[in-house]
Amino acid sequence: MSNRLSPDLPPSAGRFRQAIQAQEFLITAEVMPPKGGNPAHMLEMAALLKGRVHAINITDGSRAVLRMSSLAASVLLQQQGLEPICQMACRDRNAIGLQADLMGAEALGVRNILALTGDPIKAGDHPTARSVFDLESVRLLRLIDKLNRGLDFNDRPLPDGATSLLVGGAIDPQCKSWSGLQRRFERKLEAGAQFFQSQLISDFERLEKFMDQIAASSGKPVLAGIFLLKSAKNAQFINRNVPGVQISQDTIERLERAANPLDEGVQIAAEQVQLARQLCQGVHLMAVKREDLIPQILDRAGIAAVTEPTA
Repeated sequence: MSNRLSPDLPPSAGRFRQAIQAQEFLITAEVMPPKGGNPAHMLEMAALLKGRVHAINITDGSRAVLRMSSLAASVLLQQQGLEPICQMACRDRNAIGLQADLMGAEALGVRNILALTGDPIKAGDHPTARSVFDLESVRLLRLIDKLNRGLDFNDRPLPDGATSLLVGGAIDPQCKSWSGLQRRFERKLEAGAQFFQSQLISDFERLEKFMDQIAASSGKPVLAGIFLLKSAKNAQFINRNVPGVQISQDTIERLERAANPLDEGVQIAAEQVQLARQLCQGVHLMAVKREDLIPQILDRAGIAAVTEPTA
């Protein structure tokens, strides 16, 4: 299977783009922006990932909870020599605002974008705020494809130059509707997605089926979402609150029996990285508030350090 980018996608020195072009096993991790004006903790966590991941995802109002702008946080990471993937959700901006931020990202050198619809307002900490949803993720992907071709949302030329954004989409291989999953993946592929990051994977047989029957012919890399479970209680919370995810009872009991549940969670995540390595082209690591443990997960999984980008 070829994972090469479309020939018309402009080249970039970005390490993540180079790794896709070279068909490397891709490693990304997620870091949340601060809830306030001080980015010190975010930068401290992100710095621990230098040399271990190809890029770091910066969330955009995940779960509809207020945090610093993903674009601003991405620029701060970039200033520290870390390559960001700037998540961009449709919930809080109309088509004008999305285009403005995407052109701003281009000018600031933030060229990796994950296009998302966004979580519903009622799930977060500002339930009376107004949603926008002028677009959703597929239409946002199409919009970015237009900007990369030098056109705006209304197909008018951009007089000051096209963008050169590398854009990805989110997928959920554990979606209950197989036909819906296939249709959504194909629509995102057609709209211009160059890579895919999955939601938390708990069913690796389902991931294998997705790769074999849906994603294999796409030629685009799929990164499996690996989540650090900190305790049996954490796993049970996910089962109750994350649609489509079911942490197995065996895993919950394993965490319950462990003398050190957090260390056992690190070991489980490492084993899942090894499983994913046999099935797809990368992993996307999520270790909420314990990003410092991601290098340990990768070490236990036998994943070597990431080489620096070439000029």
